[in-house]
Amino acid sequence: MSDELSYLSHRVALGKLSRRDFLGRAAALGVASTFANGLIASAVRAAGPVRGGTLKAGMQGGASTDSLDPATWQSQVPATFGWQWGEGLVTVGPTGDIVPKVAEEVNASKDAKVWTFKIRKGVTFHNGKDVTPADVVATMERHSDANSKSGALGLMGSIESVKADGGDVVITLKEGNADLPYLMADYHLMIQPNGGKDNPTEGIGCGPYKVVTNEPGVRLVGEKYDGYWNPDFGFAGTIEILVINDATARMAALQSGQVNMINRVEPKIVDLVKRLPGVTIRSASGRGHYVFIAHCNTAPFDNNDLRLALKYAMDREEMVQKILMGYGSVGNDIPINKAYPLFSDDIEQRAFDPDKAAFHYKKSGHSGSVLLRTSDVAFPGAVDAAQLYQQSCAKAGITLDIKREPGDGYWSEVWNKQPFSTSYWGGRPTQDQMYSTAYYSKSDWNDTRFFNEKFDKMLIEARSELDQAKRKAIYRDMALIVRDEGGLICPMFNDYLDATGPNVEGWVDDPNFELSGGYALSRCWVSA
Repeated sequence: MSDELSYLSHRVALGKLSRRDFLGRAAALGVASTFANGLIASAVRAAGPVRGGTLKAGMQGGASTDSLDPATWQSQVPATFGWQWGEGLVTVGPTGDIVPKVAEEVNASKDAKVWTFKIRKGVTFHNGKDVTPADVVATMERHSDANSKSGALGLMGSIESVKADGGDVVITLKEGNADLPYLMADYHLMIQPNGGKDNPTEGIGCGPYKVVTNEPGVRLVGEKYDGYWNPDFGFAGTIEILVINDATARMAALQSGQVNMINRVEPKIVDLVKRLPGVTIRSASGRGHYVFIAHCNTAPFDNNDLRLALKYAMDREEMVQKILMGYGSVGNDIPINKAYPLFSDDIEQRAFDPDKAAFHYKKSGHSGSVLLRTSDVAFPGAVDAAQLYQQSCAKAGITLDIKREPGDGYWSEVWNKQPFSTSYWGGRPTQDQMYSTAYYSKSDWNDTRFFNEKFDKMLIEARSELDQAKRKAIYRDMALIVRDEGGLICPMFNDYLDATGPNVEGWVDDPNFELSGGYALSRCWVSA
């Protein structure tokens, strides 16, 4: 019996027998479906990826204002699609290691001040032209230009010069930084022809898929680029992202087979989803966090006592249990957790304290209500989280008004513009990158308007500090400044909760971003 089932499972893996017929034969032989599905999975892994066909994702995080310009990417859909058609010098792997992409080799001087990226030969753009060191240099130049409004602008400030040297690109820093390769992995830094200076929204990259349909906020389609350099990446013939911002509709699309995978499964339904036939929950914990952000330079949030009042009025434990349903961990008003190297675990955990909240609220001199803007697209359960926060604020005598904003346009009209709102961060591979992107004074994505000269100096000092103990101490001091003086209220770090439908293989648990670190559409395939 076992030989017969092994043979039949192999035929399933090769696409010569349907899964349904195999399971029917297994049932007739008295074999449990769990064991039979395990045989299929083993056979599929042995047979290798299935190439061709269409792989579809239903995603929250898309809007009509989305652009193909990598500098502007703010949410999940443009970033995830960008990882399929674009490619940077390097990326960060699931275990936190640097994975070569356009650069096949990375070397540094002893002081970590001069970095040489050897550009891979044979890499071509989707227009057929070779990717050259000059294109890489131009890409770095564009994202260093304040007029580009690039989300990577804060990362580029430490660069003194970028030059092409034969087949290499040489980056010289103002001060040493052992983390530079991680900064170059930022998803905004996709290499474009002439750096995107001519037409940044053209959607020409050097990734495994070329853009064929771009309907912002609706539908995005890529077709396999035959000239892609890596044969072990990008298996489907066509990939498609359907923007489905409503959580119920997204799950229905997965159940009906309209899509093969979805992001942002709501934690409150995970246990129900686990019982659905053919559906698999994909969970990964990492550096992602859900936040309430206040602009430190805008009244009434320019008063630190009011900010402290709002921090003490947050019941973090309740948030993790009722919003994340335990699929996450408690935050501490800093964007860093134990997933980061050099994390200091001895920082006192801020707890819900209505008495302290009331004390600081009174000291702030503020009267009247505080307005919080939120939306379903801010993070799963964001509206419910805002209502929980409203209740805990009331216990401290703080009146919190909630304005529910429409999902379309939230990232362009509310986040980083309105003074108090809900949001999320996917985190970054290193503390330097996270702080440089969102807390450095000159960063375009400083969404709490946190301008602190002492913090900026410490950030730069930490970059060039090669003594790890000293560097860890600097990061600890920086965390305390953000925690006690900043506009970040971080109640929780979230697990990424995605789901795949029947026959989706090749998934890799990746804590860097949702949907397998953003690469699911290039890593996965449909086995039958």
